[in-house]
Parts: sequence; C-alpha cells; structure tokens
Amino acid sequence: MNTSMARIPLIDEKDHPELAELIEKFSAGRRGRLINIYRMLLNSPALAESWFNHSNAVRWKTALDGRLREIVIIRMGHLTHAQYVLRQHVPVLALADGLSLPECDALADWQGTPFFSPRERAALAYADVMTRDIVVPDDIFAEVARHFDTRQIVELTVLIGSYNMNARVLQALELDLEPVAG
Repeated sequence: MNTSMARIPLIDEKDHPELAELIEKFSAGRRGRLINIYRMLLNSPALAESWFNHSNAVRWKTALDGRLREIVIIRMGHLTHAQYVLRQHVPVLALADGLSLPECDALADWQGTPFFSPRERAALAYADVMTRDIVVPDDIFAEVARHFDTRQIVELTVLIGSYNMNARVLQALELDLEPVAG
C-alpha cells in the first residue's frame, strides 16, 4: 500500500511488471533500491529513463572531482530548500567523496567558513548566483574561468542547472523524503 504524501502517486514496482527492466536499471544505480524520485518519475517511463541517464552523466562522467561535485550539490540543496537532495547526499555520498560533516553543515552559509579552497569558493559563488539571480556577472564568471577549463565550466554549469531543475520538480510535486536507513 502506498502511504505517500506526494502530490502524485509513486509507482509500486510490484504492480508494474512491464517496468521491470527500467526498475532494475534504476535500482542497480541507486544502492540496490528504487528511490522515490524514480518511483515518481516512472509515471512517465521515457522521462524517468532520460532523467536517470542525465543524472548519471552529470554525476559520474565529468571532469569534476567528486568532492567539488558534492559541495555544489549540497549547496544547491540548501539554496533550493531541497531536503530530498540533502537527505540523498549527506552524509553517505558526501563523506564517500571526502567531505566532513562540518563541511556539509557549513555549506548552508559557506562564505564565512574556512573550509573551502579558492577553486571551491569560485564554484560556490557561481552556484549561488546562477540559482538566485540566473544572470551571472562578469566578475563571478571570470573567477570561475581562473580555476576551471572550458570543459569543466560547461560541466559545472550543467551540474548547477540540473540540480536547480531537480529542486523545482521535487518541490512542485512535494516528493517524500526517503526513509532514513536504519
């Protein structure tokens, strides 16, 4: 029985044998279980598969190192109030990529902390302005260009844009948080 509070029903894998291949693909890519984002997206299998492929490309097939990627993703979670994103990344994914819990906490208000390198701070400022203002001032972009090559700038920009999209979808559909692993 689905006890979801999301605005749309989450797909119960037992009720949809026609989706077994996609469900297996999504579960294998997400620690062996079908997480709520895909249970929601499976209401549109083509979009679910596209989202999965895009998310995997953004997360695993870029020239950005894991620590920077998780710093940006966690910051995006704070900026967009996406508790779902924060729950998925802190602590498991972030700690695996070298972030400490104090660093994860500091990402809520990173500017006054000593935790982040100039390169990481350039990415954080870029994420902040892309999310809050959309238009990126020349000085912010120039700082990003000092620390990242062209490929990395494209990948960082798409990462930030992707997590803005994620947050908007998650918030609009009021997707339930994953249960805390226990």
